[in-house]
Amino acid sequence: MVNIFEIYQTLFNFYGEQSWWPAQTPFEVCVGAILTQNTNWKNVERAIENLKLLNLLSPEKMVSVNIKTLQAAIKPVGFYRKKALYLKNFSEFLLRKGGLSRLQSLETQELRNELLEIKGIGKETSDSILLYALNKPIFVVDNYTKRLLLRLGLIKNSKISYENLQDIVEKEIKPIKENIKIYKEFHALIVIHCKLKCKKKPLCEECTFSQVCYNKQNS
Repeated sequence: MVNIFEIYQTLFNFYGEQSWWPAQTPFEVCVGAILTQNTNWKNVERAIENLKLLNLLSPEKMVSVNIKTLQAAIKPVGFYRKKALYLKNFSEFLLRKGGLSRLQSLETQELRNELLEIKGIGKETSDSILLYALNKPIFVVDNYTKRLLLRLGLIKNSKISYENLQDIVEKEIKPIKENIKIYKEFHALIVIHCKLKCKKKPLCEECTFSQVCYNKQNS
């Protein structure tokens, strides 16, 4: 059985550096993290381009813009009425706290708890903001993480909690400043691997883990 760091090394050697998150500013990262809930990244790109055309990619503009205008701009992502409110909630929080630069001085777990109190910010979204926008050492877990670790035999139950899955990674690759880049790359590499190879219907014969994959051995 492979361990967590071997999975990271294997994926990095196979796919190379991914350099996530695709954004021009930390605030754009946050907006993307909120908009990508329950949709694909192509739709998020279209919505963000609309926001840029309207000059809305700042917390000040996001708070002051008419809600209907914001909804129309982000319509490509789906659930646009709810997500417009989520963006306003988050932007109001940022302004109240003095901006992203002020938030960077807070301890990771304290800041995570505050983010999770914002309506529309769940665990994956909060951790994406922490890691990619604020450079905090926290690993982002998603359904791709669960799929890959389940098939590789590192977890036995698909009902494992978000925190327990996160702990599996963070116990081996410690949540320290030196590992922030690894966390970013590892999360991105898992996503690309599960989109290309470890799909719902996996392409096991093309997979770099084919010799150690429980899914293949039990199929």
